[in-house]
Amino acid sequence: MSGKPQLDRFGVAAALQEIAQLMDLKGGQFRFKAKAYNAGARAIQGVADLDRLVREDRLTTLPRIGDALASQIKQLYLTGESSVLNGLRQEFPKGVVELSAVPGLSIEKIRQLQEELGITSIAELKAAAEAGQLRTLKGFGPKTEQRLLTHISTPVQKPKRRLHLHHAWNTADEVVNYLKAIDGVIDVSVAGSLRRWEETVGVIDIVAAANDPAALIEKFLQSPLILSSHIEDENTCVAQFADGAQFWLTAVPPKEFGVTLFVKTGSQAHIEKVMAHAERKKISFARLPRTEEDVYKRLGMSYIPPELREDQGEIEAALAKKIPEDLVTETDIKGQVHCHTTYSDGIHTLEAMVRGAEEMGMKYITITDHSPTAIYANGLKLDRLKRQWDEIDEVQEKVSIKILRGTESDIIASGELDYPDAVLEKFDVIVASIHARYKMDGAKMTERITTAMRYPIFKIWGHALGRLLQRRPPFECDVEKILDVIAESKAAIEINGDPYRLDLEPRWVREARKRKIKFVISTDAHSVKAMNNIKYGVAMARRGWVTRKEVLNTLNTSAFAKAVKP
Repeated sequence: MSGKPQLDRFGVAAALQEIAQLMDLKGGQFRFKAKAYNAGARAIQGVADLDRLVREDRLTTLPRIGDALASQIKQLYLTGESSVLNGLRQEFPKGVVELSAVPGLSIEKIRQLQEELGITSIAELKAAAEAGQLRTLKGFGPKTEQRLLTHISTPVQKPKRRLHLHHAWNTADEVVNYLKAIDGVIDVSVAGSLRRWEETVGVIDIVAAANDPAALIEKFLQSPLILSSHIEDENTCVAQFADGAQFWLTAVPPKEFGVTLFVKTGSQAHIEKVMAHAERKKISFARLPRTEEDVYKRLGMSYIPPELREDQGEIEAALAKKIPEDLVTETDIKGQVHCHTTYSDGIHTLEAMVRGAEEMGMKYITITDHSPTAIYANGLKLDRLKRQWDEIDEVQEKVSIKILRGTESDIIASGELDYPDAVLEKFDVIVASIHARYKMDGAKMTERITTAMRYPIFKIWGHALGRLLQRRPPFECDVEKILDVIAESKAAIEINGDPYRLDLEPRWVREARKRKIKFVISTDAHSVKAMNNIKYGVAMARRGWVTRKEVLNTLNTSAFAKAVKP
């Protein structure tokens, strides 16, 4: 294959996102295809060597990229065009993606604007409205003209749907890499709620230091991934990306980077309290601190990690020099806990999962497929459980990582676990979870869970409150009563790193810590790739002030196996 590339990975991703936008506008079954093209755009943004994948015909090795999508990516990379995109552009008026973001503009009206006034962008629409040209068009009129002008003049609003943490980080990482490649950029960092690792993110804040901040903003706004944008002030711009992400970029001279990052990271309550302390102590930032560490040092505080900056006692702890120095980190985790295989509802085999954990450097892995009650998840009855244990013995001979025989046993309505006692006692580890009857009365749900937690074997309370972010709220129960029972029982609590769960949430983690309860940080992995979600579980643990010694899977293999033995 020959030919000079015509688009880089960002250009290809931008084209895929435009395809997704146009397909979404078509509606119906095309909306499903739109999701595939958006997923493809995210995958391409994260590719380090797109040229090699294209020329070796290995694009389909990327997640969620099939033959048809790979063909379009290849076309875009080598020719700068896509047959699918060209066809869609012929169906729609020019500028439809940008103009469709303006409330009140249908595709028919956008086509009318193009045909009669040559309008193909929001800037041209604004100019025409200010000149009184729109009111001359059939179906518009003075009121419509003024309403459109009001919509256009209103700054970009936060997305109605907040981004899941992993989506926000993936997009932010690519923008950070894009900014770092710009000449004159000295430092770049994610800020805001994303840097504090909140479960969902409305706006992605980024702070950058450059000798010429205005030039940096101008260059950033040239990114092909940006759908619309505006300048907020001399140091800040706002950009809306086609995948729904909204960015606020603040560019400052290098000497202002530390304080700006501190302020933009937040939270607002944290910043206000820190500044009130500075005012009481008559401490000025006239000579701007170069780093965040210097900010806290000047105030007589220990450095406060971003995950703790929520005005939950961290300021008082920092003044007393009592911020934990051993907050758990990703490198502390020695074992993958709570993993599923094709024996139940996982997508990779037992051996693939084991080898995946081994390649990550893990010392042990727990195979915890679903139990019999989870019929929907192909839960294991005793005959299949025995076959799985036989396979574990076979795979164990091929690998150095320790495989622990486990289960994710359902807590049924009565509070019992759904394997016989004689079987439960033979497992190496038990994750006890609820997968059905989420809408039980709060008192009955509390009794259901406390019954399970009092059961006289060691168990890990899995994805504790059953929430699915933006899809299903936590079920009703008396969490504090359950934590009191766990504190007196043979049990630990899972902090689930699945980015759609992130359960148990940090406020309850903090309550569990008060009771000296131990934790396990897991991924609830149903694939090899999902094991990389350990970082999200670690982030939730850190937000809950969890230290290394409070997490069971920071222990070595023998100590962990002893700690969780039923």
